[in-house]
Amino acid sequence: MRSPRVAALLALSLTSALVLSACGGGGGGTTGDAQGAPTISVFGTEPENALLPGNTRETGGSKILDALWSGLVDYNQQGEPEDKVAESIESTDSRNWTIRIKDGWTFHDGTPVTAKSFVDAWNYVALKTNAQSSAEFFSNIAGFDQVNPDEGEPTAQTMSGLRVVDERTFTVALSAPSPIFVNTLGDVAFYPMPESFFADPAAFEANPVGNGPFRFESRVPDQNVTVTRYDEWGGEQPVAVGGVEFRFYADSEAAYQDVVSGNLDFLETIPGSFLIDNLYQQDLADRNGNQPYAGINTMTFPIYDQRYANPQLRQAISMAVDREAIIANVYNGLVKPATGFIPEGVPGKVDDQCGELCTFSPQRAKQQFDASGFTGPIELISNVDSAINREWMQAACVSISNTLGVPCNFVPVPTFSEFLEQRRAENLTGIFRSGWVASTPTMEYVLRPQYTTGAANNNSGYTNPRFDALVQQGSTAATAEEAYALWAEAERILIQDMPAVAINDQSAQFGWSPRLQNVEMTYGRELDLETVTVQG
Repeated sequence: MRSPRVAALLALSLTSALVLSACGGGGGGTTGDAQGAPTISVFGTEPENALLPGNTRETGGSKILDALWSGLVDYNQQGEPEDKVAESIESTDSRNWTIRIKDGWTFHDGTPVTAKSFVDAWNYVALKTNAQSSAEFFSNIAGFDQVNPDEGEPTAQTMSGLRVVDERTFTVALSAPSPIFVNTLGDVAFYPMPESFFADPAAFEANPVGNGPFRFESRVPDQNVTVTRYDEWGGEQPVAVGGVEFRFYADSEAAYQDVVSGNLDFLETIPGSFLIDNLYQQDLADRNGNQPYAGINTMTFPIYDQRYANPQLRQAISMAVDREAIIANVYNGLVKPATGFIPEGVPGKVDDQCGELCTFSPQRAKQQFDASGFTGPIELISNVDSAINREWMQAACVSISNTLGVPCNFVPVPTFSEFLEQRRAENLTGIFRSGWVASTPTMEYVLRPQYTTGAANNNSGYTNPRFDALVQQGSTAATAEEAYALWAEAERILIQDMPAVAINDQSAQFGWSPRLQNVEMTYGRELDLETVTVQG
C-alpha cells in the first residue's frame, strides 16, 4: 500500500488534479566467524545472474562482486584510478601496456593471483562462445575481432594482444592508442579468476572464489547473500567487519524502517516519502548522509516496439516531463535536472548538451506529440522494491499526461529480478525505468554499454551507425581531449535520437544503524566495506 507521505507527494507533483491509474526483514547484524568480528547487514537486490565478474552488469550483483574481488585499480572519491592489485601500469605510447601485479595476493582458495589469472579471465570473457555480457569491454585489445567476430564463429580462442611475461607481469597490446585505458581497469569485467573456475565453471558458480576482502559464504535466492572476511586479503588496510549480509527486500520502505530501528545496518537510497521535509534526517539523526555521485536517472523507450520508433515522439515525451517539479516534490531539491546523458563528475562532460529537449516545454511537446500520430495510453514501468523508483516515475507520468492530454499509467513490477527478466525478454512494452552509475569514470563507459548497437545494456534496441562510429573513434583517439570531443559529438546524436529520457543527475541519500561508524560511500555509490567499523 502507498504510504500517506507518498500520496501527499503525488498530490504535490503538479497543479492539475489528475487521477493516476496504476496496476495493481527483520534481524540486524550478527557475530561473524572472522575471529569474532561482527557481521553487518546491507540492503541489496537479487543478482540477475551467477556471481561471475564477466557476466554481471547490474548493481545488485556488482555490489557483491566488489566485496568478493579486488581489481588492478580502484577509484578514489574523485573517480581517479589508484593501484590496487597492480604494482604498476605503464606505457610509452598509450597502445602497448605493461602491467605488473603486486606480490602476495591470493584467491580465497589459497592459490596465488598471477598475471595468468588476469589474462585467462580476460580471454574467457572476450570469447564469443562463452556469451559473457562484458565481452565488449575488451574490444580495444588486439585480436578481439578474432575471438568475438561480428558474424560467424571465432577464428581464435585467445586475444593476440595479451601475453604473460612472467608470474607477475603481462602485456596488453591495444588495436589503437587509448589514453584512458587505465581508467577502465577498475570495472568488474577486468577482475582476475582462479584456475578452479576454468576447471569447473558450474561448481564455481555455486561457490565463487575471488581475491577480495570477503569470501563467499552462502546465497539464498530472493533472501540474501552472505560473505565472510578473508584475513589473507592483500589490501593495504585490514578490514574491520567480520562479514556482510546483503539482504534483499521486497519493499524499500520496510528496509528503511529496519535501518531506523537498527535491524538493518545500511541503506544506500532513502525512499522518496522520507525525503519530504528531510524527514529522514529526523528519523536518522546523526546517522545519515547525502553525497552526489556520477549517476543518472533515465526512462528508456522500447524502440523494438514500432509505436516508439519515431524520434519526434520520443523528444515530445522528454519535453513533457517537468523535471524541476519531480526534483522539488520527490527529491526535496537534493538532486539536479539532467542536461544530457553524461552524469556530472565524469571527465569530459559538456554542460547543457540537451537544451530544450531536456527542458519542460509543454507547447512544443504537445505540438510534436500530436504530429506523431501516437494513439493509446502511455505506460511507465518500474520495479518498486528499490527506493524512490515508484515516486519519481509516477510523478513523471502525471506530468506527461497533463502536458500531452493522454492517459499515462504507472505499471509496477514487484522486484528488480522480475523487472530484469521482463526487460531481457523484451516484454516491456511501455517506457521503462533505467539509470546508470559511471562506476568507471569515462564518457565511453556511459555511451558504449548502453547505446551502441547490440551492446549488453542496450535494452531499447537503439541503433545508429554514425553514433557507433563516433564512440569507437573516441575509444581510439590519440589524446583524452580528442576522445572527449568525439564522445560529446556522439552524445549530441544520441540526444536527437532520444532512445531514453534523461531525468536527473544523482545524489545518494543514505542511512545507517546506530552501531556503524566511519560510514563512507565509494565513488560507485556503495558502502565502503574496507573502512566501515562497528561500535564496541
